[in-house]
This record gives sequence, C-alpha cells and structure tokens, in this order.
Amino acid sequence: MEQFWQEVTAVDINSTSALFRIVLSLILGSCIGIERKRKGQMAGLRTFSLISMGACIAMVLSIYVCQETVGLLRGDPSRIAAQVLSGIGFLGAGAIIQMKGSVRGLTTAAGIWIIAAVGMSVGCGLYLVSIVSTILVLFVLTLLERIEHRVNVGNEARTIRLKVKGIVKSIDPYKKVLSEFDIHLTKVYVEYDYDKDETRLNLLVLIHEQGDMIDVFDALHHVMPTISISLSNQADLS
Repeated sequence: MEQFWQEVTAVDINSTSALFRIVLSLILGSCIGIERKRKGQMAGLRTFSLISMGACIAMVLSIYVCQETVGLLRGDPSRIAAQVLSGIGFLGAGAIIQMKGSVRGLTTAAGIWIIAAVGMSVGCGLYLVSIVSTILVLFVLTLLERIEHRVNVGNEARTIRLKVKGIVKSIDPYKKVLSEFDIHLTKVYVEYDYDKDETRLNLLVLIHEQGDMIDVFDALHHVMPTISISLSNQADLS
C-alpha cells in the first residue's frame, strides 16, 4: 500500500499514477453529474464524468510529453492543458438555453467549466485540492440553493399578460392584488382596442422563483372580466 501511494503521488507520470488520476477524476465528475441530473439538467452523470476525465487525461498527457522529451524543468506542461478551458467553453455554451429573454443553464455551464478545472487538478496530482473543490461545488449546488430560496433572494422578472373586457381606467386595483401576494410591479404597458372594447395589459413584475401563480391569476381575474391571462418572460411583450 505504501508503494502504491508513493507511485500515485510521484511527480513523474507512470502507469499507476495515470490510471489512478483518471479513475479519481471519473468519481469526482460523477458526483457533480449526479446532482445536475437530479435537477433535470440535460448535462448529467455521463457528461460531467467524460469532461472530468478528458481534462485529467489532457493534463496527464501534457506532463508526460514534457517528462519524456525535454524534461519537466525545461518543458511547459501547461501548453496542451491550457486549451482545455478554452475548448470547454463550447460545451458550456451548449448547456445554456435562451428562451425569449430568459437564460437557463448558466449554473450547469459553470459546473461544466469548474469540473474541467477539477479534472485538470487531478491530472496534476493535486488530489486533496480536487476532492475539497468537488465538495465545495456540491455545497454550492445544494445547500446554497436552499438558503437562497429560504431568504427569498431568488426573484425573477416576468410579464403578466391580461386581455380584459372593457377599458381599464385605473391600474390601482391590479397593484393592490399584486402587493397582497408580495409581487413588485415595476412597469405597465397598456393597449386599448376601442372597436372590440378590450384592454391588453402587460404588467412587468418581480416574482419569487418558487411562487405559485394560480392564486394570483384567480385574484387578478376578479378585478375585471378577463378574457385571458398568462405569465411570460420579461422580454416577451409581443
């Protein structure tokens, strides 16, 4: 066991240390991937495992090439591995979905980037740093998310769209309903259709991420006879 530990912690790359680093990067990447898959993200267990292993192999290869050619003191082990963080940006961009002003997948994209860095750390032999970093990432993705929801800092900008029978002459009743549900009204867009005797309201609001809009819609419906009501992203005012 002592000989094994000496081999995996050696500065020079050997078969034992290389395989150990690849397996460790697989395990650490899997930990993050499982958490992301539990949240319903497309990038999950396999994606994060492959990214972590790929970054680790790139780092091991960088060190090995210098070790076997010009020596670690004269070579530059970062030249191959430096391209990993640049290339990983394409995968991160693929994890981001833009939907009419609403951007989703930023956390997963950040996770992809950091798991690549963790894989590189394993490839360098920084085992403790890699393990602690993975634990901290899991802390951010799980516990900090709960804290964020508990202190109600997760507000999102949305547009409540209403089509109302008649001409709305005062927005105050709607403001009152929204304030009762702790929803902050930031801006109002109004469109009158006198031929059809209808009013279209676009209420730009700040709502809690976990807020239940069913009761809000029901309360808004009783302000005036309502034809339709919907919730959309802030930029969707068409």
